[in-house]
Amino acid sequence: MQLKVDSLRKQKATAQSETDAAHQPGETAPSKAGAPRKPDETMQLKVDALRASGKNERAKTDAAHAADETMQLKVDALRKRNAAGRQPHETMQLRAVSLNSPGSSGSSGSTGSSGSADSADSAHPAGVAESVESAESAESKESSGSSTPRAGRRKPRSRSPLAQRLAPLIAAVAPYARRLKPVYPHPDRVGWRRWLPSGRQWLGAVLSAFGLSTVLFAVAYAATDVPQNLNSYATQQDNVYFWSDGTPMARTGWVQRQAMPLKDIPEDVRWAVLAAENESFYSDPGISFKGITRAVWRTLGSGDTQGGSTITQQYVKNVYLSQDRTLGRKVTEAMIALKLDNQMSKDKILEGYLNTSWFGRGTYGIQRAAQAYYGKEVDDLNASEAAFLASLLKGAGLYDPTLSKANHDRAVERWNWILDRMVKIGKLSKAERATYTTFPEPLERNPLYATGKQSDYLVELAAQYAKKAAHISDKEFDLGGYQIYTTFDRTLEDKLTKAVTKAREKAQKTAPGPAKTVHYGAASVAADGRILAVYGGPDHRKQGFNESNATTVPAGSAFQPFVYAAGLEHGVVKQRDVPRQQITPQTVYNGDDDIPVTTPEGPYWDRSGRKVTARNDDGKSWGQITLRKALANSVNTPFMQLGMDTGLDKVKQTAQAAGLLPSSLGPQVPSLSTGTSTTPSAIRMASGYATFAARGMHTEPYSVHRITRNGATVKLDTPDARRAMSPEVADEVTQALGDAFRTTHPTAAPTANPVVGKIGTTQDDTAAWYVGTAESVSTAVVVYRMDLAKSLEPLPLKGLAGTSDDSVPYTIWAEVVEPLG
Repeated sequence: MQLKVDSLRKQKATAQSETDAAHQPGETAPSKAGAPRKPDETMQLKVDALRASGKNERAKTDAAHAADETMQLKVDALRKRNAAGRQPHETMQLRAVSLNSPGSSGSSGSTGSSGSADSADSAHPAGVAESVESAESAESKESSGSSTPRAGRRKPRSRSPLAQRLAPLIAAVAPYARRLKPVYPHPDRVGWRRWLPSGRQWLGAVLSAFGLSTVLFAVAYAATDVPQNLNSYATQQDNVYFWSDGTPMARTGWVQRQAMPLKDIPEDVRWAVLAAENESFYSDPGISFKGITRAVWRTLGSGDTQGGSTITQQYVKNVYLSQDRTLGRKVTEAMIALKLDNQMSKDKILEGYLNTSWFGRGTYGIQRAAQAYYGKEVDDLNASEAAFLASLLKGAGLYDPTLSKANHDRAVERWNWILDRMVKIGKLSKAERATYTTFPEPLERNPLYATGKQSDYLVELAAQYAKKAAHISDKEFDLGGYQIYTTFDRTLEDKLTKAVTKAREKAQKTAPGPAKTVHYGAASVAADGRILAVYGGPDHRKQGFNESNATTVPAGSAFQPFVYAAGLEHGVVKQRDVPRQQITPQTVYNGDDDIPVTTPEGPYWDRSGRKVTARNDDGKSWGQITLRKALANSVNTPFMQLGMDTGLDKVKQTAQAAGLLPSSLGPQVPSLSTGTSTTPSAIRMASGYATFAARGMHTEPYSVHRITRNGATVKLDTPDARRAMSPEVADEVTQALGDAFRTTHPTAAPTANPVVGKIGTTQDDTAAWYVGTAESVSTAVVVYRMDLAKSLEPLPLKGLAGTSDDSVPYTIWAEVVEPLG
């Protein structure tokens, strides 16, 4: 049973007062010598009465003796009782009054009878006193460290030296830790607020996180050293291109850096960069805590990284680290930047940054950027030009205005923002800013890029393919160190260049006026997809776009083989609710000029309400003619109707499968089959005819077959051959093209050497083609006129393409193709 100490003391006091009152006046008090006291007659009860009234209670009392005789008191009760006294233990053990002790036999009976309650309370005051005294004795023994029967059963634990040292700290922190311990749900709150941590808990969590972060930061800072060696981003190399025979073709050496001391870089250029990237550069500690926090948040939240780096951090990334966009690299970058900021002057860091940053167009460093975009030295730049170059640091692929209209708009917007920023930070006067109202347009091409040779077009074509097939970014590719092995055949390239140059010179003599706007595009593609030769233009420095890869003029009647293949592959439908019917080369169609185009429902009407008719280029009517003969003579009308019978969707499907790009194919209208709305490039046209030569297997054209970097092979995605049409259909188209070649040029090639080819003309005389195959190599040549300074609209050739008997495209083709050339 549990008793409070105060209750025991009260009982003791009551018993003592009753004992004193029991003494009669005049009686002699008990001697101090310890003579036995006489019992008080009023406190005696008869044994029989006690036995009768307590018979049942005695059994209960006996059962109670088996219970634990100790009782525990709460710490708060002890502290309250001893507020001014001793330091209490958390518990104390009290021995309950023994009901079987001498003189206490009637106490148990007092609980069962109200009539004998007073007797029970006063019968054994000494017993009550003994209980209180034993409780106090137990408490004093525990306070003094004396052992109790319970404590005696416990063995003290031995503490380690570390535990002994930490004991005072733990004792001091323990009360506060208990307060921080979350109690959920909070009993003093209602609703969802019951589950919120308290203010002290939030404070503890924040302080703990701050402390842990500080420790981790200190460890990371101490463990990070500034690297002694610069990385490959600070030591540029050239990219080397090789011919198909392994001999060097070109070396792109424009990426070499020209370091400039800071004193030679104008103040306007420096502050344009600082205004754009890090205006607090001269006052910050080398890192931006706000930027790092944003980068970490973006990395953990969306899986990518974001900028926010200071110029010091960017310089560290440029010369010491890789370009990997990872959280680990970001942390290392910040640690090195902090140390570098303490070891190197701000001017040295800025100088290094301006000489190692990438500005696009294959340039690293502000000096090369000034040459690449404005053709001048860095010390000749003004604030307006410097502001544009500074905008390129955010991403040359997005801010080079010569790449697209969207880029131009972004560049102008950022250029204005940087100039206004320079005014805001006090590095450009408002008066000077007012003079910069026109965007400083850069040069169209990097003057360091071109050599004036035809190989410039080959390098451009191979570089585009290499980056796409090997998944190399522009920035990484411009760092150099790549060995690019192309598919270009040196002998065939020389022959193609000489043939086109000869034709151009002849045109300049016979028709000098129209010859100023004449263009020649040509390409040779093998049946396995290798691009063997291209003619891109007269001079890459004067004409940047590659004419062999331009999709600007219609294919004309050179598109007929694709319509023919679609009809043979898919069959035709001439009546409603009738299954498709197969056709053969001997299937007859109407070859007359100006005949209406029909559908299973009747004549085809255009949107203006007029019947659509088919026309032949020369206006000649051929009457009923077989498809094979119509192809050999370039008769348009049968193929315009064949396209409608086959389905224009099937025609487009076959052309795409053979190698033509979807973007070069016109809308699904009857003129699609005549090639007037289809504008393939010379490379794609040659690739399509190569599919016929490969018996219906198509391989996407490619210009690079191997890439290495510093001796290590770079993984390259190589195209696989796929079935475009059945072998029988491809063979029939090839035979029909052979008829076309022999019809036009009956004595041009020996019979033992199969050569096929077809002329391509347009109704408005804006383009002339010749596409043919020999020795499993297909070559396409196109001649057209276009004034690039005015528009991209093709102009009439005015005789520059020659005649059907003396075609300029065929002449170029024949000088290149074996065994004709």
